[in-house]
Amino acid sequence: MAFMAVVLEFLAGLALSVYVLNDVFQSVVVPRSTPSRFRISRLVIVNGWRLMRAVGLRSRTAGSRERMLGTFAPMAVIFLLVIWITGLIIGFGLMLYAFRDSTTPPIENLGSAIYTAGTSLLTISFSNVVANSGGARLVSIAAGMAGLGTIALAISFLFSIYATFQRREVLVVTLDARAGAPPSGVNLLETAAKLGMTDDLPALFADWEKWAAEVLDSHIAYPLLAYFRSSHDNESWLSALGAVLDATTLVLTTVEDGPHGPAKMMFAMGTHLVEDLGRFFRRPGDHEVGVERYEFDQARERLAAVGWELRPAEESWMGFSRLRVQYAGQLNSMAKWWAIPPTQWIGDRSFVRFTLPRHEAITTRVVNG
Repeated sequence: MAFMAVVLEFLAGLALSVYVLNDVFQSVVVPRSTPSRFRISRLVIVNGWRLMRAVGLRSRTAGSRERMLGTFAPMAVIFLLVIWITGLIIGFGLMLYAFRDSTTPPIENLGSAIYTAGTSLLTISFSNVVANSGGARLVSIAAGMAGLGTIALAISFLFSIYATFQRREVLVVTLDARAGAPPSGVNLLETAAKLGMTDDLPALFADWEKWAAEVLDSHIAYPLLAYFRSSHDNESWLSALGAVLDATTLVLTTVEDGPHGPAKMMFAMGTHLVEDLGRFFRRPGDHEVGVERYEFDQARERLAAVGWELRPAEESWMGFSRLRVQYAGQLNSMAKWWAIPPTQWIGDRSFVRFTLPRHEAITTRVVNG
């Protein structure tokens, strides 16, 4: 019975250590995420976000909500590091406790074994316990290697996360002057026409095509990136993507004299990003346009007023509806999940089902906070 207890202690510690190290490996080293319901990082991020989101949405002001939700991703990074290190200390502690008779002095209890494993794993060498046998020595050396490796990988993970986040935010912030804050595809085309910058749209769409490809690659490799919120008010990488996609959709279906080639390339890459991220984060989408006809007609009036040549109303509405259903459902679903600041056509669209006067009153209250 004593031998079986020792074996079970060792196997339990080994299983826990392998489980933690596998999560570190999958989260940091593997260049793409491996979805699993039972990985530590997924359980922490998804369930932690559900709790934080529920509390944040009860905030009385948009500012307090954004401050609270903005702390989630940085806190999750630190919390994961603490869980990884704690799990490894307990795991190696259990394995070392299985060899408690092979140390000098003999380890008295599980608490002492965990403390000894912690000093080995964190390489602080405060313990006076010396391993005598090969098994105890192997566990101590493995604990030191695992601790150094995990901390080194966690530091590189932290730098990679923040470097990618900063690259993502550059185009999001620069979109402010062109599309407003929160951004809008109609504002983007309107500003381009007002300032005589329509010739810059092809380069802008090309930049956002590359941006979408990088975001797709990085946010699937490091899913926590999707939970990092912009450091600026009324901005979000998701609403910026929606604004540019709406602008390309309007160019392809409504604007006669727009840059159709670059718009088509950006539309293809953008919808690919929305589809893959929506599937990866398990965000269901519907097949709704997400924009009411009167909203579309109002957008047409604004574009015509600044000089854009437009296609016939019915033809452009049919084309706009056909293209926008390819991304609107999943985009709005992700917008609700991450509780992004409301925009013109992105986010909770239930209130547009109201009568036009009531819809306009609600929109005014949302914009004015």
